[in-house]
Amino acid sequence: MKFAYGYGKLRGRSASMEAFLDVQIPMINGQRIGLFGVFDGHNGSRAAEYVKHKLFDNLLQHPKLVDDIKLAIAETFQQTDQQYLSIEYLDAASTACTCLVVGDHLLVANVGDSRAVICRAGEAVALSIDQTPSRTDERKRIEDAGGVVIEGFSRESRAFGAQSLKQYVVADPEIQEYDIEEGVDFLVLATAGLWNVLSNQEAVSMAESLMDSEEAAIVLRDEARCRGSADNITCVIVRFSHIH
Repeated sequence: MKFAYGYGKLRGRSASMEAFLDVQIPMINGQRIGLFGVFDGHNGSRAAEYVKHKLFDNLLQHPKLVDDIKLAIAETFQQTDQQYLSIEYLDAASTACTCLVVGDHLLVANVGDSRAVICRAGEAVALSIDQTPSRTDERKRIEDAGGVVIEGFSRESRAFGAQSLKQYVVADPEIQEYDIEEGVDFLVLATAGLWNVLSNQEAVSMAESLMDSEEAAIVLRDEARCRGSADNITCVIVRFSHIH
């Protein structure tokens, strides 16, 4: 499986850019894999910057990366969160939506309300579900831990950082696996600044005819801005080439 990627970024009305991305394409056991991630900071950029710089590096050093990749991902998210909390005592927080391309296989791991969506024969298929307190299962998890959900207080129910809410706002990722079969053309990975104003299908339909990944990412970014998104936006598009 070959792939090409491009990205677009935009600082919204925040005082500083808080939405970041990381892309790494290392060789693992003779196979080139793709690591793509977007990280959206809240209460400042510190948590998002830290996760951007540490998460994939920690994953590549995990001893179970080859033998049990889902375990490696889950433990790496926890490890990176604990490392950040050990040096940062403020309430900065960050989402993380990551995608690993391994051969013809995708693994998406998500914490927070950034999102991964693929285009399959023109149809949008979400590979992550936003983790917010409005989700019934997330609300129950918080209440079972002794918390109370206050509408409008926290945008996401899982995140890196968020020191004072750590008992409830966890960094446990939800992991989805998906095969890159014929008809799966590309992946859109973006922060909430895009998804707040564009539906999954709108994003896929707008990007579908644009073969250049960076051009497509910039078009989506600019459309989100035109629709009134005031948030920071980072959007990555990964386009797949099916080789027979």
